[in-house]
Amino acid sequence: PAECGLVDGSYRLTERQAQAILDLRLHKLTGLEQDKIISEYREILEKIEDFLDILNRDERLKQEIHRELEEIKQEFSDPRRTEILIDHSDLTVEDLISEEDVVVTISHLGYAKAQPLESYSAQRRGGRGKAATKVKDEDFVEQMFAASTHDTLLCFSTRGKVYWQKVYQLPIGSRTARGRPMINLLPLEENERITAILPVREYPEDQFIFFATASGKVKRTSLASFSRPRANGIIALDLRDEDSLIGVALTDGGADLLLFTSAGKGIRIAEKDVRAMGRTAAGVRGIKIKKTDEVISLIATSDDEGQILFATENGYGKRTQLEDFSVQGRGGQGVISIKTSSRNGAVIGAIKTKGDEEIMLISNGGTLVRTPAEDISILGRNTQGVTLIRLGGDEQLVQIEPVAASVEDVVEAEGEAGPEAEA
Repeated sequence: PAECGLVDGSYRLTERQAQAILDLRLHKLTGLEQDKIISEYREILEKIEDFLDILNRDERLKQEIHRELEEIKQEFSDPRRTEILIDHSDLTVEDLISEEDVVVTISHLGYAKAQPLESYSAQRRGGRGKAATKVKDEDFVEQMFAASTHDTLLCFSTRGKVYWQKVYQLPIGSRTARGRPMINLLPLEENERITAILPVREYPEDQFIFFATASGKVKRTSLASFSRPRANGIIALDLRDEDSLIGVALTDGGADLLLFTSAGKGIRIAEKDVRAMGRTAAGVRGIKIKKTDEVISLIATSDDEGQILFATENGYGKRTQLEDFSVQGRGGQGVISIKTSSRNGAVIGAIKTKGDEEIMLISNGGTLVRTPAEDISILGRNTQGVTLIRLGGDEQLVQIEPVAASVEDVVEAEGEAGPEAEA
């Protein structure tokens, strides 16, 4: 028929021709493809022979690798889209730690822990709050502050050394957990203890750490000098003879520093009067004291608000307005801060207070008394003070410490200032 046969470049079968093809036996169809199959087989044998030649001759193998790489280069060659860094040594464990806000608590006996800020819901002032930590009867929370897990704690010891402790390395505990002793977290030597802990995030040149020793020496060093942590700590202050570090403060270069002695003397000096020095410097004289006297407290302030609370070894004390201490030149003998009569005994502590805190009084007999600071009378400098604690027998007051702010205050402060606020 006209519609069959070679039409428009293709061949169309008739119904009879199609049926004849369908009636062919399988071996006849295979025979039609025999030449094609034999041809493919020969090609495969040639490829196998060629591949074996490549594998058996190194020179041929290298030529093939070179040829294939050139083909890949021609096909996929384009400008590099990613940057290849040869040195990855700046990658630290901290980079793998997620950043979050935590509440850090340090107890009087040196137990430390961190807990997520979300563990506490913000409450109105006057609420009952939640327990921050479970401590022994003779222990109490001495420091509590909000910090980021990427912040660093600068821990200064009595031997003038500084140790670095990352907040994320602190044990994470529940609200009632005691935490872990700092002596197990830091490589402290025998009879070495931590004097002060400063939380920092960066190390700017225009911020300083101010040091004071028991012999009356002071030193100011740029915070940037402590930006390179070492596992075993470094010397922060060169201590001579039997001297020891009694306090440190983080300053901005324009603060006033108050030094108080066990003999009841005190001096207020301007920070600018103490030039910045290197880490290993011994410092300069801050207050002139007798050989039998020692400095027992360092306080930094930028205003005259609040009072200084003094306590003596016989259980007496007072509050004196901060404005009663005027700025003097460095190295003087200072002025009377509290009378050290036979009734009072030596001064064992001086802390700054605004009157709304609580303080802890500790005796050498193991007695702890917690009292509101506002219950202690405000008196002038040249006075003896009032009774803080009644001691029996040969018992003496040995320490006075502020009790840390409540967790509600930390949470509220964090909510008001935001997570970027400095601890």
